[in-house]
Amino acid sequence: MWVKLSRFILQNRIAIIVFFVLGTVFMAYQAKNVKLSYTGSKILPVTDSAFVKYNNFKKTFGEDGSVMVVGIQSPGIFKKDIYNKWVQLSNDIQKLKGIKAVLSSGRIFQLEKDTVEQKFVLKAIPNGLVKTDAEMDSIKSTLYNTPFFEGLVYNKQNATLMAITFDTKILNSAERNPILKQIEEKAKAFEKETKIQVHISGLPYIRTAVSKLVSNEFVLFLGLSILVSALILLIFFRKFSAVFYPILVVVMGVIWSIGTLVLFGYELTILTGLIPPLIVIIGIPNSILLLNKYQNELRKDGDKQRALSVTIERIAVTTLIANITAAIGFGVLYFTGSELLMQFGSVASINVMITWLMCLCLIPIIFSYLPAPKLKAQTHLEEGFLHKLLVKTDRLVQQKSSLIYIGTIVISIIAFIGVMKINVNGYVVDDLPKSSTILADLKFFEKNFEGILPLEVSVDTRKKNGVFNLTNLKRMEKMEKMIAAYPEFSRSISVNMGLKYATQAFYNNDSTFFRLPDNMEKNFILAYIASGGKGNASLLTNFVSKGNQRTRISFQMADVGSKRLDAIMAELKPRIDSILPPDKFDVELTGSSIIFSKGTDYMLKHLFESIGLAIVLISLLRLAQFKSLGIMFISLLPNIVPLIITAGIMGYFGISLKPSTILIFTIAFGLASDQTIYFLTRYQQELNLTNFSVPKVITDTITETGVSMTHIALILFFGFGIFTASTFGGTVILGLLLSITLFVALIFNLTLLPALVLWLDKKKVRKLVSDEESAKNAEEFDH
Repeated sequence: MWVKLSRFILQNRIAIIVFFVLGTVFMAYQAKNVKLSYTGSKILPVTDSAFVKYNNFKKTFGEDGSVMVVGIQSPGIFKKDIYNKWVQLSNDIQKLKGIKAVLSSGRIFQLEKDTVEQKFVLKAIPNGLVKTDAEMDSIKSTLYNTPFFEGLVYNKQNATLMAITFDTKILNSAERNPILKQIEEKAKAFEKETKIQVHISGLPYIRTAVSKLVSNEFVLFLGLSILVSALILLIFFRKFSAVFYPILVVVMGVIWSIGTLVLFGYELTILTGLIPPLIVIIGIPNSILLLNKYQNELRKDGDKQRALSVTIERIAVTTLIANITAAIGFGVLYFTGSELLMQFGSVASINVMITWLMCLCLIPIIFSYLPAPKLKAQTHLEEGFLHKLLVKTDRLVQQKSSLIYIGTIVISIIAFIGVMKINVNGYVVDDLPKSSTILADLKFFEKNFEGILPLEVSVDTRKKNGVFNLTNLKRMEKMEKMIAAYPEFSRSISVNMGLKYATQAFYNNDSTFFRLPDNMEKNFILAYIASGGKGNASLLTNFVSKGNQRTRISFQMADVGSKRLDAIMAELKPRIDSILPPDKFDVELTGSSIIFSKGTDYMLKHLFESIGLAIVLISLLRLAQFKSLGIMFISLLPNIVPLIITAGIMGYFGISLKPSTILIFTIAFGLASDQTIYFLTRYQQELNLTNFSVPKVITDTITETGVSMTHIALILFFGFGIFTASTFGGTVILGLLLSITLFVALIFNLTLLPALVLWLDKKKVRKLVSDEESAKNAEEFDH
């Protein structure tokens, strides 16, 4: 099979080049249409009950994360000159295209009763810029005597905020970027004029800032991965052609990966943005194996055609199995059902295999057109550090395998203790650096307004007009107060708050009447609201479904982490049920915060499933390749133990399991399996083609294949090490732990694996091979 493949590649060079070049041109055309994602991470599958409820909520009441906030804190916020600048900023932002509404202490509307028309009217406060100190005092008094606005646009600690609502048509698109930029520029101009620090936050702003960082890091990591790969190739081969052409081929693979994203209709996210540099990091070892084999074959007789043919035949099977295992590590993520992971896993796995095929075909073809390189005779430098280290490793395997077993058991036990310490916890913005202004601004709003992340409570009364039943209103008021009593949550915005404000307005804005109306008052007040038209009733219409059967109660909350939020939700459920009995009401807690928390829990659950699936698939692949149950089972240990050690490190160093770190395990298992394949393939080939004893074959495999395994491990170590340059903490941890895991896997694949193989095969009866044939075959494997 491999002989035929080699013949096909070398006999159809032009056709293969044309195919890949045209394919790359087509993919490049597609790649230019790649778009950044401006929505939150879609971790939960669309069929998940929590996600279904969330989408149903949005269909009824609209988006929950459409508000951007701008806040300041200063004793001078109600000084006439500063206040006027705040008013002007509010009005300027309201005029921007794409802004639906702006609510701030400089742009509020007071309800007033029109007794003649028997309706409420909205009075703008202020009506223009403030001209006198007396007018300023009046506005401040109005604000402070309207409880509806406290905690909504101001607090008594001299903090005030501006809530900016976006048009939902542009909320999750690139069109919001220039609007956000204009808001930021206007806010900074206010800061410069008043010398008051401005804080900006809200999900639209945070998501846009994150998308911008993803875009910047996409370019950074792609450039770094190419640079690191080029330097490693230069160190290994010291020839321009051996650096330029492999880089060219993996860049083609990168173009195909971006084109695949576009063809599948996917966008660039914090995860899919990692695929191009991953393609470079994983693709380069294919080229190194091909070039190493090609040069070693050339040294034998200088026959370029034979050398290329043998290179394809010998390297194709090893790299195929290795790349399949890597692809499995990514591909199993598709079966999690999470859209975020499905996109990442499917595109990564497909393009790992495409890049492998490109390398296998194009590297030999390109070098078939180039003159044969002048090579120095290859000699084994016995004094070389790596060779000496591998010789000592072999001695340890052959003579002190019990130490390896004991060491593995002790290390695993210590690691298991660390695993027990792992904390499962994810924050919405915890991947940002601690010095980030986004985090600092978020802390400002958490301190002064209990946060900006939405928590929504949907209450279905199961009856038409049930929302305005006074008994139901009082029940919901009790629930609102109960939830707001938690320090993690803000005061509510709800029908109850709107009715309380309307009652106050009905009694000429006397703050003592900020309460729910009684049954008689309620009918008058609702009639006044209805007579006022849609504009005046917008607070109620935005919070009540058609037929007045369902209502929403909105809270803002701090980014407390998924662990704390899960605990709060578990505590709230029975307390809510005691106020709004499940036999009479359907109460659902939802919103972006809940979805994020559920997503973290979902990913953890499916982590074990995806690792289990990867283990099964890779085990079956090894069984098919080596046709030995013993080899299949013992080969798993050198891959699983490094994962346990990595999990232990996470536990000891307080690294939480969250969406950005969960991926480490499936990716690392797939890539660590490559090293196992390199070792076992070399071992099995020499075992079958020579009459050397099993210990001798083990020695040769460690000292010879160990060199290539070490080189490839170093490529992956430094390749994944580039991710430590990320702005996102999760990406930094991903790169660091992947590097550590693969390095640890190298150690176990060169110690534990050969020790287990030696134990398994030491009594194997060897077939007899002539000395002449044995020597010939041994020579073939020298390099």
